[in-house]
Amino acid sequence: MIKAAIMHEATREYCYCVAPDTFKIRIVTARDDVKGIVLHGRDKYLSLEISDTRFSVPMEKIASDDIRDYFEAEVKMNMLCLRYYFEITDNHGHKVFFGDDQLLDYEPTDIEEMFDCPQSLREEGVALFPKWAEGKVVYQIFPSRFATSKYVSEEQWYKTPIEWNDKLCGDLWGIINKLDYLKELGVDIVYLTPIFKANTEHKYDTVDYYQVDPDFGGNEALKELVVQIHKRGMYIMLDGVFNHTSDKFFAFEDVLKNGEESQYKDWYFIDSFPLDRGSKERKPNYKTFGYYGGMPKLNLTNKDALEYVKGVICHYLTDYGIDGWRLDVADEIGHKFWKEMRIAAKAIKPDALIVGEDWHICADFLEGDEWDSCMNYAWFKALGRLYGGNGPIHEFVSKLGQVRGRYHSDVFPLLWNLMDSHDTKRFLSYACEEGGKGKMLSAAALTMLFPGCPFIYYGDEVGMAGDYDPDNRRGMLWDTEKYADPDMLDAYKRLSAFRHQHEELWREVPEVVFVDEVQRVMAFKQDKLVMIFNLREDKVDLKELNGHLNAGINMCDSEGGDGPELIFKLSAEKEKCILGAYDVAVFSLA
Repeated sequence: MIKAAIMHEATREYCYCVAPDTFKIRIVTARDDVKGIVLHGRDKYLSLEISDTRFSVPMEKIASDDIRDYFEAEVKMNMLCLRYYFEITDNHGHKVFFGDDQLLDYEPTDIEEMFDCPQSLREEGVALFPKWAEGKVVYQIFPSRFATSKYVSEEQWYKTPIEWNDKLCGDLWGIINKLDYLKELGVDIVYLTPIFKANTEHKYDTVDYYQVDPDFGGNEALKELVVQIHKRGMYIMLDGVFNHTSDKFFAFEDVLKNGEESQYKDWYFIDSFPLDRGSKERKPNYKTFGYYGGMPKLNLTNKDALEYVKGVICHYLTDYGIDGWRLDVADEIGHKFWKEMRIAAKAIKPDALIVGEDWHICADFLEGDEWDSCMNYAWFKALGRLYGGNGPIHEFVSKLGQVRGRYHSDVFPLLWNLMDSHDTKRFLSYACEEGGKGKMLSAAALTMLFPGCPFIYYGDEVGMAGDYDPDNRRGMLWDTEKYADPDMLDAYKRLSAFRHQHEELWREVPEVVFVDEVQRVMAFKQDKLVMIFNLREDKVDLKELNGHLNAGINMCDSEGGDGPELIFKLSAEKEKCILGAYDVAVFSLA
């Protein structure tokens, strides 16, 4: 047994409340090192002579990655304080006990050798995640490049490559005109990158948070957009850029003007005066986003700056009725701010959705008192490696296990699983140089058929390509005769419709039932559904999988029987037992 790999702390990452009197407790071990774990518990204050409150619960291995196994148990209890410990048995039958941060070679009876969980303390911090957002299809729009209500020439709109400040005149009125398109695509949540007044096309350098950029149609356009989105049963999320402002923002302009005498100097992180915006050769003498002098970093530990930003957040929830915020560069802002922001936002709209941007595992932000979810770049990275680098299938499966094992169980159905975004190359450009459209649709199917929230970056559904920023922000491909791919759009619609019909797809990690690294075929089981992915450029006969899938599943009965029912196939191939290049099929075992 690799004892050094055993990990549990009596914190909310490992021991948390999911409902009154209901707790989940986790422990981590080295992969394939442990045969089984039993969780033992008892009441801290009641002596066994008065009441024998002892209980034992076998723990379930809920996930694995390349180096760890994640075990979990759900406990029902009603007591002042739980004391608990773990009985860990390795593959050779040897046992150790783990309690109060120490490994023991005997079973503890002294409660001071056990972990501690005060029930009321944990229940006060119970996470109330917005259930309405679970499994929803998210569509990201770059407003300046998605649709316009103005006349723009074809040459201007479809320019490639595009530069960062090319003006295509996209606006919110244009988005309103395309909402029926989004509804037909199966979109549930419309997420807009920044729309507030700024001096760039990307708008990530906010000049005025209380003014929707006039280029986008102003405040009235946002009000109408929210009404029309809600009218169609969809939701709207705005992009909150609170890590930094423009250098034209009123507070920073005051600092530029008045220097050390400015009442706003503590709204920023300033090393010295006078201010120096820096250059390619030297950093600014104040903190910024990415050392760019035009985006000074807000000091949200300053009470006045914090209250100002909270006011912005609450204003759009209250006065415009938006459904939540996506938070830019959220991992570079302190926990104290996000805790206060959440309290303020949820006081107005308890089911508001709060999604942070973090390109790494961020479990410390997702314990229920800060964000509800995150942009799941772990999915983006794993998917890109699987398709773009022909990476081993087990690496993809491992990353899924790590995410499932690290995050709160109620967060998992809320994760925004992205193939690409405005900060990456387009998936079609970075992962599909070989395999092209087939790879794109296979990856889209994998994203649509798995737990969490499938995330579509505008234009992916019609085959939009693009290099890194700014070329990943081209004008949306509306012309289906010259530019857009109608077949890809049809496939996305079918995938989205199938997902909406099968709620069981997005709640838990599917069971891996078959992986063939050489043939590059993988199969997953989710409830009564079996999903099979062919990740190679030639056909695969599913009869070859018979005898390999667990639970006695034969995808195609060689004796002539019907076998499981084929309920979805990505390609137009009609043969039940044949998957074409990068094809995907879903069978029902019911």
